[in-house]
Amino acid sequence: MKRFFQRYFFQYNRHREVLRVCLPLVLSLSATTVMEFTDRVFLANYSLDSISAALPAGITSYLFLAFFGGVGGYAGVFIAQYTGRGDHKKIGAVLWQGIYFTLGAGLFTYLLALFATEWIFALAGHSREVQVLEGIYFSILCKASVLHIAMATLSTFFTGRGITRPIMLITFIGVIVNIPLDYAMIFGKFGFPELGIQGAANATVISWAINVLLLSLLIFTNQHEKRFAVFSKFRFNGKIFSRLMQFGIPGSLQFTIDILAFTLFILLVGRIGKEELAATNIVLSINALAFMPSMGASQGISVLVGQALGKGNSLLATEYVRSVWQLTIAYIFLIDLVFIFAPEIVLAPFLHTAEGAGTAPLVLSHSKSLLNIVAAYLFFDALYMVFSGALRGAGDTRFIMVAAAIAAPVFLVLPVYIGIEYFSISVTTAWLWVLVFITSLFLISGLRYRHGLWKKMLVIETSDQ
Repeated sequence: MKRFFQRYFFQYNRHREVLRVCLPLVLSLSATTVMEFTDRVFLANYSLDSISAALPAGITSYLFLAFFGGVGGYAGVFIAQYTGRGDHKKIGAVLWQGIYFTLGAGLFTYLLALFATEWIFALAGHSREVQVLEGIYFSILCKASVLHIAMATLSTFFTGRGITRPIMLITFIGVIVNIPLDYAMIFGKFGFPELGIQGAANATVISWAINVLLLSLLIFTNQHEKRFAVFSKFRFNGKIFSRLMQFGIPGSLQFTIDILAFTLFILLVGRIGKEELAATNIVLSINALAFMPSMGASQGISVLVGQALGKGNSLLATEYVRSVWQLTIAYIFLIDLVFIFAPEIVLAPFLHTAEGAGTAPLVLSHSKSLLNIVAAYLFFDALYMVFSGALRGAGDTRFIMVAAAIAAPVFLVLPVYIGIEYFSISVTTAWLWVLVFITSLFLISGLRYRHGLWKKMLVIETSDQ
C-alpha cells in the first residue's frame, strides 16, 4: 500500500509544472474575489438594503459578463494548442478575433443595461428599495462590461502560453487601487461624495480600466510582433473566428448556465425573506472567496491539457489532471475545517458595525447553517471544476454545456421554486438542493473524463489541413 501511494501520488505527478501555471491564476482570481468580497463587506456595513442588492445585481451582471468573457477567454485554449504545436504566428490572429468579439459583446451589454435593467429586477419581486439599488449596480457594471470582457480576452495571450505571472501582478494592481476607492466612494471619504452601492460599482469599473491598459501595454510590443504577429495579424479571419465561436460559445455557456442557476436561486431565496436573502448573500460571498482557487485550477488545467494535446501527448495531459485534483482537494480539506469548526472567523467581517446585515441574530444563525452545506459541496465542486476544465482544454465543450443545461433546472431551479412557492421550505432546505446540483455535475463530468474521448480532440485545425 505504501509503495502504491508513493507511486501514484509522487512518482507520476506534475505538481511543480501545475503550480507554475495554476498558482498565479489562483492568486489572481482570489485577488479579484477579495475585491468583490471587500465590496460586500463595506456594503454590509453600509446598509441592509445595499448588501441585499449587491449580490443579486452583481451575479446578474456577471451572468452576461461571464458568458461573453468566457467566449473571448476561450481564445486561450486555441493559443495553448498552437503553443504546444509550435505554431506561434497564429497567436496574433487568434487574439485579434477575440478582440473583435469583445467589441461586439460590449456594445450588446451596454444596450442591455440601457433598456432592460428595470424589467430584469422587477421580475425578482424584491422590495422596491432593494430593486432601485440593484438597478444602479447592474447598470454601471454592464455599461462598462467591454473592459471586463477585454481583460478576459487579452489575458489569454499570456495564459494560453502558460505564462500566468503577469496576469497575477496586473490583477493585484487592480485590487490595490480598488479597495481604498471602494471605501472612499461608498462612505464618502478622502474628499469623495458618499455614493453607497453606486460608489462600489464605480470603483470596480476603474480597476477594470487599469487592468486593460496594463495588459495592452505588455502585449502590443515590437518584440511580440516579431514572434506572435500581434500587429500584422489584425485583420478579421473568418475561419479562426468561426472556430472560436464553435468551441467557445458552448464552453462559456457551461459556466454561464451554472451562474444562471445560482442567479435564479438567489432571486428565489429572496422570496423567503430579507434576512434569508442577506444570509445567502453573505455566505455566497464567502463561498466565492473559497471557490476561486478551484476556478484558477480549472483555467490552468485547460491550458496545460491544451498544450499537451497540441503536442499530441495525451498521457502528459492525464498526469496534469491528476496533479491538479490532488492539490485542489488538499486545499478544500483545509477550508472545510475552518467552515465547520470556526465559522465565526469568516463571518466576522460582516458583523463589524451595528448597522451591518450580519448583526441580526437570525442572519447569523442562518449563515452558520449554510456554511456547513457549503463545506459539503466544495469538495464535489472542486473536482467538477478540474474535470470540466480538462474537457474544455481539449474542446469537449458541447457535452459539458448540455450536461449543465439539464442539471441546472432538474436538480436546482425547479425543486427550489416548487419548494418555496408550494411548500414554504426553509432557506437551509433550499441550500441542500445546491449540494444535490453540484454533486450531479461532478458525477457527469467525472464519468465523461473517465471515458477518455477528450484525448483525441483538438480545437485548432489538424497539421495536415
